[in-house]
Amino acid sequence: MDIFSYFTSDNRVSYSEDEFEDAGEGTAISMMADAFEELSDLIKNGNKNDELRLKVFCDACSLVSVLFGSLGLAFKFAEMEYTSKVRDLADAAEIYGTLSRVIDCDVKTDTVKSAESLTRKLRRVRQGLDLIRELFQNFLSTDDYSLKEAASSAYKQVCAPYHTWAVRTAVSAGMCALPTRDQLLLNLNETDESVEIEMRRYIKASLPVIKYIDNLYTARGITLDW
Repeated sequence: MDIFSYFTSDNRVSYSEDEFEDAGEGTAISMMADAFEELSDLIKNGNKNDELRLKVFCDACSLVSVLFGSLGLAFKFAEMEYTSKVRDLADAAEIYGTLSRVIDCDVKTDTVKSAESLTRKLRRVRQGLDLIRELFQNFLSTDDYSLKEAASSAYKQVCAPYHTWAVRTAVSAGMCALPTRDQLLLNLNETDESVEIEMRRYIKASLPVIKYIDNLYTARGITLDW
């Protein structure tokens, strides 16, 4: 699909209610923070032989798609790309079981960086998690930091180095359509006070998950510059 069609297409990948039934009650961002705190605890408390299960990981990642959707037109490209890749990984969970198994299989077949490899899709999902983490961090840095500034800075740092000129141009144009700070809080059903608590929870909890994924690559001699 051409990048500019992302901004006009209505073909969204969505999740069924059943896939969220175990997430508990709360706002979208609080459920997201809950899920990543659980992932973080699994990583921190597991022994060396414990591996993160792909299904558990995808269940948590699916909750992040709601946040992408609340950012409007500017991040529609990210929502579609992220959500479809989480779906592909979730579909493969029964076959591969763990994140490490996904990468090991692609290493064995020398398809790590091929267009449709699950290892490449995992890499993109990881970037999506980091994009939201960086956006939250920027958003909370000062009350005067607009969502556009927070999102633009996060995109430039996390995703822009790996995107083509066409993608970067389309994203830059779409930033003008981002909701205001107050509109975002309304979309998320949060207040200034509650959103800070939940964003900080996600920022803290997502870091060990992102680091865990990065270590899966570097431990197998796979660079992170792609």
